[in-house]
Amino acid sequence: MDTLLLARLQFSVTASIHFMFVSLTLSLVIYLAIMQTAWVVTGKSVYERAVKFWGRLYVVNYGLGLITGIVMEFQLGMGWSGLTTRFGDLLGPALAVETLVAFTLEVTLLGLWIFGWGTLGKKTHLVVIWLVALTAYASVLWILAANAFLQNPVGHQIRDGRAHLVDVGALLSNPSLWDAAAHVFFAALTVGSVFVAGISAYHFIKRTTETELFGKSLRLSLLLLPVAAYATVHYGMMQILVIGKTQPLKLALIEGASAQADALRDQLSEQIGPGHFLAPDWVTTLFSVMQGAGFALVLISTAGAILLIRNWVIRLRVPLYLLVALIPVPFAIVVVGWLVREIGRQPWTVYGQLLTAEAVSDLSPVSVTVSFPVFTLVLVTLAVLDYRLLAAYAKRGPQDDAFGARFDSTADDSALTPL
Repeated sequence: MDTLLLARLQFSVTASIHFMFVSLTLSLVIYLAIMQTAWVVTGKSVYERAVKFWGRLYVVNYGLGLITGIVMEFQLGMGWSGLTTRFGDLLGPALAVETLVAFTLEVTLLGLWIFGWGTLGKKTHLVVIWLVALTAYASVLWILAANAFLQNPVGHQIRDGRAHLVDVGALLSNPSLWDAAAHVFFAALTVGSVFVAGISAYHFIKRTTETELFGKSLRLSLLLLPVAAYATVHYGMMQILVIGKTQPLKLALIEGASAQADALRDQLSEQIGPGHFLAPDWVTTLFSVMQGAGFALVLISTAGAILLIRNWVIRLRVPLYLLVALIPVPFAIVVVGWLVREIGRQPWTVYGQLLTAEAVSDLSPVSVTVSFPVFTLVLVTLAVLDYRLLAAYAKRGPQDDAFGARFDSTADDSALTPL
C-alpha cells in the first residue's frame, strides 16, 4: 500500500479516536460545573452525589483521552515533518499554548478538584471546576485555530520557504474558526447530553432506587440536548458560507454538485499535476449522513424535552430504551463531521499552499506498515478500556466516596482542612 495513504490512514484513526474522547470530556465538565453549582446554591446532597457519580466517569475518560492526545502529537511530529518544517514557526506557538493550557493549567486544576473534596471550601472547589471547564475549552480553541489556518491560511508571510506569523489578530479572527468552534463545542455538548440521558435512562430501566439523582440528571440532559443539537446544526450550516468562499471543491461536494466537482478536480489536476488524492464524491455521502443525523437528533431531542412533562419519558418506558440505544450515535456523527472537514480539503494540508504529499515525512514503507497496526492497536485498546471502565462504573451507580470524604456542611472558604 502507498506510504502516503498509510500515513493518512494512521493519523485519521488516531485523530478520530482522540476526538471522541475530547467530545465527551468537553461536555461532561459542563454537567459537573452545573450540578456542583446547584449543590452549592441549594445545599441538596443529591447534587453532590450526582457530581461524584458523573465526575468519576469524567476522570476515567479524561485520563485515557490524554494518552490518545500524546500519541497524536507524537504522530504529527514524526509523520508530517513537511508540515512542521514549512509551517512550524506559525503553528508551533498555537500548539504550545494548547499544551501549556491542557498539560499544565487544566491538569493542575483537575488535580485540585479531584483531591480537593473535603479539603477545599465548597465555593473554592466550585470555582476550580469552572476553571477546569474554561481551560478545557480554551485548549480546544487553540487547536481549532491551528486547524482553521489549515483550512484558510491567513495572517502570515512565506520567507525563505517557511511561514511566519505576522498578524495574530488575523489568525484569531479567521472566518474558518469561530463558526467551526461553536459547531464543535455544541456537538460535544450533544455527545455528553445523550451520554448522560442514556445512562440515566438505563438506571430507570433497571428500576433504580436512585430516582432523584438520575431524575435530575435525565431532566438536565433532556433540557440541554435540544439546545445543543439545534445549535450544532445551525453553526454547521453557517460554515457553508465560509466554505463557499474558501474551498469551492468541498462546497460542490457538500451540495452534491457532481458535475461542478468533476470540473474543479480537473482544474486542480492541471494546476498540481496528476497522482494526487483529490476530495472524492463520497464526501457528499458523509455530509448527507451527518446532516440527516443532526436533523434527526434535533427532532428526537425536542420530543424528549416535551416528554419531560409529567415524567412521560419515564412512565412510557419506550423512550428510555431509545435513549440508551442513542448513546453511540453522536460519537459517530462527530467523527463523520471531522472526516468531511478534512477529506473535503484534499489534496491540500494547508489549503492552496502545501499539498498533503509534500506534508508527509520521508518515511520508508516498512516503518509505516509496522507503525500503523501498532498505533492502531494501542488506540483501539485505549478506546475499549475506556468503554469497559465507563460501562462498569455507570452500571454500578453512585458511590459517595468517589472522590474522598464528604464535605462538612459547615465548611467555608475561611476554614480549610489542612493537607
